[in-house]
Amino acid sequence: MNAEQLQKTLCASQYAEQVLAIHKSLLEQDYGVDQFQTSLTTSQIFLHVHQELDNVEDETTWLRLSRILRARLMFRWIWQDANQLTDVVTLTRELSDFADAMVCAAKDFARKPLVAKHGEPIGYSGKVQDLIVIAMGKHGAQELNLSSDIDLIFAFDEQGETNGRKCIEVQQFCILWGQKLIYLLDHMTADGFVFRVDMRLRPWGDGSALAISHVALEKYLSQHGREWERYAWIKARIVTGGKEGDELLAMTRPFVFRRYVDYTAFEAMREMKAMIEREVARRNIEDDIKLGAGGIREVEFIVQVFQLIYGGSKLELQDRQCLVSLHHLGEVGLLDPQVVVELEDAYLFLRRVEHAIQALNDQQTQSLPHEPELRQRMVETLGYADWQAFLDVLNQKRAKVIYQFEHLIKEKEPDPLVESFGQLEQRLQAVLDDDAKNLVHEFWYGNALKKLPAKAVQRLKMFWPHLIEAILESDKPQTALLRLMPLVESVMRRTVYLVMLIESKGALQRLVKMATVSPWICEELTHYPVLLDEFLSMDFELPRRQDLQDSLRQQLLRIELDEVEDLMRVLRLFKKSNVLAVAASDVLAESPLMKVSDALTDIAEVSVNATLNMAYQMVAKRHGFPLDIEGQRCAIDHMAFAVVGYGKVGGIELGYGSDLDLVFIHYMDEQADTDGPKSISGFEFAMRVAQKFISLMTTQTLDGRVYEIDTRLRPSGEAGVLVTSLKAFEQYQLKNAWLWEHQALVRARSIAGEETLREKFEQLRCRILTLPREEANVREEVFKMRQKMKDHLGSSKEQQKDGIFHLKQDAGGIVDIEFMAQYAVLAWSGSNPDLAHYSDNVRILEDAAKAGCLSSNDATALIQAYLSERAESHRLALANQSMQVNAADWHNTRVIVCKLWQRLIDPTATAMLDKNDSI
Repeated sequence: MNAEQLQKTLCASQYAEQVLAIHKSLLEQDYGVDQFQTSLTTSQIFLHVHQELDNVEDETTWLRLSRILRARLMFRWIWQDANQLTDVVTLTRELSDFADAMVCAAKDFARKPLVAKHGEPIGYSGKVQDLIVIAMGKHGAQELNLSSDIDLIFAFDEQGETNGRKCIEVQQFCILWGQKLIYLLDHMTADGFVFRVDMRLRPWGDGSALAISHVALEKYLSQHGREWERYAWIKARIVTGGKEGDELLAMTRPFVFRRYVDYTAFEAMREMKAMIEREVARRNIEDDIKLGAGGIREVEFIVQVFQLIYGGSKLELQDRQCLVSLHHLGEVGLLDPQVVVELEDAYLFLRRVEHAIQALNDQQTQSLPHEPELRQRMVETLGYADWQAFLDVLNQKRAKVIYQFEHLIKEKEPDPLVESFGQLEQRLQAVLDDDAKNLVHEFWYGNALKKLPAKAVQRLKMFWPHLIEAILESDKPQTALLRLMPLVESVMRRTVYLVMLIESKGALQRLVKMATVSPWICEELTHYPVLLDEFLSMDFELPRRQDLQDSLRQQLLRIELDEVEDLMRVLRLFKKSNVLAVAASDVLAESPLMKVSDALTDIAEVSVNATLNMAYQMVAKRHGFPLDIEGQRCAIDHMAFAVVGYGKVGGIELGYGSDLDLVFIHYMDEQADTDGPKSISGFEFAMRVAQKFISLMTTQTLDGRVYEIDTRLRPSGEAGVLVTSLKAFEQYQLKNAWLWEHQALVRARSIAGEETLREKFEQLRCRILTLPREEANVREEVFKMRQKMKDHLGSSKEQQKDGIFHLKQDAGGIVDIEFMAQYAVLAWSGSNPDLAHYSDNVRILEDAAKAGCLSSNDATALIQAYLSERAESHRLALANQSMQVNAADWHNTRVIVCKLWQRLIDPTATAMLDKNDSI
């Protein structure tokens, strides 16, 4: 036995003296001197707990043995701390591991009598429910000190009932379970306690139910969660609860870490600082090294405020441990490296002092002692000559924390824009007409504003001058104001958005610019304010397909297959937020048209693939899997089902607001039954997959719909079946299809489903398109179809006389160019098969030039005309305007297109163009 180390231990702690007096054999046990030199791993700590408590069935014995175990381990940790045989990080981790092990042991012990009395707690899904124990505070961060209490929250996955003779609700079962767990750890006996348990961080605090369901917790955080709770949930960690616990914790992350840069954290921090200062003054605890100025809490607050501001976008800042996140702040450049060093040094010093204070009498206190004897014990433990020498170092460390904290959380300077509000108002009034002035007046003096909470009104008044300034800087101030007013009204209760726009001048300027260009974007943001989360965090680069796939997959993984409404919500917001990102890139970054169309098509394809997988699994879950035509089981990785995109999605040319023209094909055995308990034929299975797919995509919810789906291009149109076998599709195309259906097939492309089937479809498509055809017959049929479209969809003669040009449907418009590309494939691919390879117009025209079917100049002229007209159609869609434009602005482009149209399709009108060169 090391007598010197023992002496230091007993000097450091009166509590250690008491433990040694009670457990005289302590130094000879497994927790004795030999083990004092090394740290304990997590598994070793759990093993100690299991060895002591696993086979105990009597509650009195369990209480006694658990408390003796705690005393022995505490003696060991005090020994190591007093003799500097450990460090703060290791010690706090071991203490936290012990808390975890004891929570698990108490939970297991508490469960047995409850199950014997009430039966297993069964959720509505049929799953046995577990008690999810969430560690908060220092326990959650694995930073417990020597005499910490543990902050816990109890939860469970879903409501239900127990299945025993004395049936009770799952929530009541979990409440009883939690109460017993607390008793086992917290109850004071002759042998002491294990941990004091604090439950006040649970939703609604004291007086509320002790255990809460996943759904109720999610609702609470989304509707009632307060700013200080965001700080608390940073450190939340699941101690026990398995997969359901992990899912519950994942649900809380968006509440804590906003996806955008969240400057509201500063305001919340100022309020918390003021509250703590009042408490310190009231309780006269300036000597508290945790709550006092320059104490542990201020170091934690410095780290946490940065976590809340930037943690949504910088995932490395989401770590629970203070020191880990502090280092990350230095690595990402948010704190100067020297500041990181100083704060880490101060934090470790203060935590060591905290341990020295608590080791004295095993009391949960961070206040410096006043008694000379206790001060002397601390001085000797910490290695200082006297109390003043210690205070000098302490005050030096605290001063550095105070400086950084005050610098970070300093009171905000008066907003100069708010000060000059009157001048801004006068400038705004000067550029508004009477209707706009009345709208502003009604907004500020209407009933909606009177019903707002005072804090929301205050933030709105802070935001308004910033909005006016940005609007006055735009080239269309009245347009911007009128389009943004509905958006301001829709978010004025969610004031976090207003604060964000105040703090981020660039985001506000971008929002104003987008408003001047696109009322459609403003309407989307107004109807679905949640999309502002995306807008505020956008980098205005076009989304990449792999990122889209990863993002949607991760979001859907968290939702059970039977939670259809949640699945549909994810699909809708995924589509809307990413289309918004494309629109923002289009408007603000001026992304090229082809890249924009590619991105919009990628969003659609990723949505279609995910929806098809869900629809297939939903039908299979109920009916089992079908067989393919070769007798193989069509599981999810061999679904024998595919989706073919026609039109704009097939041609990789989607625009804003485009619907999807889709055809469903399969190669299942239509007569064979599925292998589930509620079996159906393969044909009915395929039908139900398609129906479920359409339902998931098109059902109107509060979040809108994903896409409109048009299936009229399937074989036999609306009279045909919704899903066609590959063989039936082939027979129809070869024997019954009209030429216009082959023309539609030019812009067809498999976009989702089983890979082998998709390849077979592509081979069939090329075979059909490369069939030999009479060029004159193709020309005649294409001309007839185009003329029908002009008659039904183009501008009237009166409109044309008035100088109106329908950008898409009139002569020289987009459809003329599309029809010429489709004519090229149908007329010439029999002798030039490469023309049938691509489904998009630009590459078809390029291949026609390569094959010598079109001159290079003609192909280039058509491509340039097509791209300029489509670019204008995108701009008009964003501006919520029709495709009817001023004909004079497009005269030269139309002449080029019409001359080529007449050369390829309709030579009868050539004389008219030659005569007056007009349309």
